[in-house]
Amino acid sequence: MSNAADRWLFPNQTHTITRQLTDGARALMLDLHIVDGEVHLVHSKPFLGKRLLTDGLIEIRHFLEKTPKAVVTIIFESYVPADAVKQCFDETELTKFVHSQQVNDPWPTLNQLISTGKRLVLFTDRGGGQWSGYHDVWTFCTETHFSVKSVDDFSFEFNRGKPTNRLFILNHFLTNPVASTSLARQANNPDLLNNRIETCHRQTKHLPTFVVVDFFEIGDTVKTVQQFNMKK
Repeated sequence: MSNAADRWLFPNQTHTITRQLTDGARALMLDLHIVDGEVHLVHSKPFLGKRLLTDGLIEIRHFLEKTPKAVVTIIFESYVPADAVKQCFDETELTKFVHSQQVNDPWPTLNQLISTGKRLVLFTDRGGGQWSGYHDVWTFCTETHFSVKSVDDFSFEFNRGKPTNRLFILNHFLTNPVASTSLARQANNPDLLNNRIETCHRQTKHLPTFVVVDFFEIGDTVKTVQQFNMKK
């Protein structure tokens, strides 16, 4: 979301949403705020950068239409009523792609999601369950801590969400005091990232579902995660 290509200040990524997806990212973390009465993508404060949510959703819809075998997940940090988010999805004709999951049901495979056309999975920390497919993130997911300043501080302790939740968000980025490419070069080192994924899986018995990084192209993190997936 917060990226240098769109001229955000203190960005977490280099490239646009479309470029991130095209290059292999399959999960996005998007922050939602109301600015001037409309739902915007905002990271922390509007003066650092903002964009209409509908514009971002149109990018995602175009990618899904052009890439019929792609499954994408969005995890929202939301400060917006659920019905306002739903309106944006309806306006951009993206609702038809949204998968709806019952808490106690087994998750479909990627191929099953592709075959049904429901190739967009949504989570939110506010208003989950208020419309079909808008899932409460901490009902389904658990995560590691996200406020880390040094690679020495990376841990395997769970933060939010019950440890028994099936989906696992592995936060693997540094913020000191903001994100930067120099910090990403440390965190995204392929050996470090691979070792953290392997060790985390071994110690927690959780296979990471989502590996969250800043400036994903640094260190070729997509390749590192793909290689791990192939081994599993």
